[in-house]
Amino acid sequence: MEYVTLNNGIKCPAIGIGTYMLKPEDARNSVREALKMGYSLIDTANAYVNERAVGRGMKESGIKREDIFLSTKLWPSEYENPDAVNETLARLGVDYVDLLYIHQPAGNWLEGYRLLEKAYKEGKARSIGISNFEGRYIEELETKWEIAPQFIQVEAHPYFTQKELRKTLDKYDIKLMSWYPLGHGDKSLINEPVFAELGKKYGKSPAQIILRWHTQMGFVVIPGSKNVDHIRDNLNILDFTLTDEEMQTIARLDKGQRYYHRTEEQLVQFAAWHPKFET
Repeated sequence: MEYVTLNNGIKCPAIGIGTYMLKPEDARNSVREALKMGYSLIDTANAYVNERAVGRGMKESGIKREDIFLSTKLWPSEYENPDAVNETLARLGVDYVDLLYIHQPAGNWLEGYRLLEKAYKEGKARSIGISNFEGRYIEELETKWEIAPQFIQVEAHPYFTQKELRKTLDKYDIKLMSWYPLGHGDKSLINEPVFAELGKKYGKSPAQIILRWHTQMGFVVIPGSKNVDHIRDNLNILDFTLTDEEMQTIARLDKGQRYYHRTEEQLVQFAAWHPKFET
């Protein structure tokens, strides 16, 4: 496994498994099997309503808790709940998480960030992060945080490399965790000829080439799947290295084109929505 070192000295695996859009039973199975095959980074969230299942999968894997890097996120409707962190830990069945995010810059997000800082000081979160904070949101938070985040989770892929955001991240050595790492639904990214060509050279699929690009960019990547073969393939990217020239060729694909466009109206809706946590 390869690792990135966070700005507080903690090491995080470069590739993990995400559980977005996975039903609880699928999340449980995917987490269990991923850990057994060598993954150690697991990412979930209040909003995925599968935290209990993720916790069960962790236990069933037989992997020691201290050998797992567990990441989750507080949803905006939880930001003003003083028990949000403890309730999240209880759902996961753990005493601490390795990374705790606030999920969206919605509602009273500064109060949410204060929950993270408190959890960090109390040892309930070994590192903290922000998810989907770009532009003016991270600029405002930058003036108000007591503890700088260790991570940001945002959309990133070869069509959208987050050039502007990374200028701020580099100032504080904040690491980027990618979502939509292979694009989303649209096959044009994964069908770019350069990935097929590099796949032939290295004996890898286009998806594996893209995931390797992420890790060589210094991004942590968390592709999700309920298919065990896909989970295994996603991990099998650390036995080759793209050359500087190949990385430069991929860099020319950057269009500044994102797939997800969030609106201010959606942020209002996010703050009003309460996840129905699974039992």
